Amino acid sequence: MQNLTNFMQSYFNGLILRPPLFYSSEFGLRFEISMPGEEHINKENLKQIKERTTSLFDHVFHDSDDILLITDVNTVEEDRFLEKRPTKVYQKYIRHKDTLYKLQYKLLPWVFQHVDDEEDDNMVTHRFILPCQKRDIRYQQLLMAISYEDFTHPTQLLKGFQHAGLEIYFVNVTRKIIYHLYDDRGCDIIASDKEDIRSLYNDRNDWILDYDRQRIENMMNAQ
Repeated sequence: MQNLTNFMQSYFNGLILRPPLFYSSEFGLRFEISMPGEEHINKENLKQIKERTTSLFDHVFHDSDDILLITDVNTVEEDRFLEKRPTKVYQKYIRHKDTLYKLQYKLLPWVFQHVDDEEDDNMVTHRFILPCQKRDIRYQQLLMAISYEDFTHPTQLLKGFQHAGLEIYFVNVTRKIIYHLYDDRGCDIIASDKEDIRSLYNDRNDWILDYDRQRIENMMNAQ
């Protein structure tokens, strides 16, 4: 767990891992994933979600890169049942059981503490971290499951626990880039050095969320 803390301190100025990453990081891109105004189950919409999430992931993660697959569940402290529920992320979407022996768990103070107006004294964050590589993850299926999380669907990771919040982060330790598909609408990709995301900015410029386009262009073109 200390490795993640050191990593964030060394390469992201001590940034706390919590959404929205795009607005709290110095260098980042925000992409539109689903079709605005379309039903989630629309076939063309699902096709676009799969294409964009997978394409962005393949751009960020190379086969030899070291990855931290991080799952956070934010819930009330008394809800001990949820403490282990995120392990299904790893049991279902990690290819080999041997990889799971490296899974780390820690109970943290609520990562949103002091940034939310609501009462937070009783909230905690369950954090799971798995060191792995791209080949270890059924990432296409996992990304689609994340996009379904807000809808009634068999892939829901926190099915029946509406009071809890789930976030999944893919941290590229090798390239110092973090990929966060925050829901079916959009994906944040942040980097320690903006040059490491310049090719992504150029190649997938038409996917950038228009609402944040000016901010992104100013950041990428700043001297």
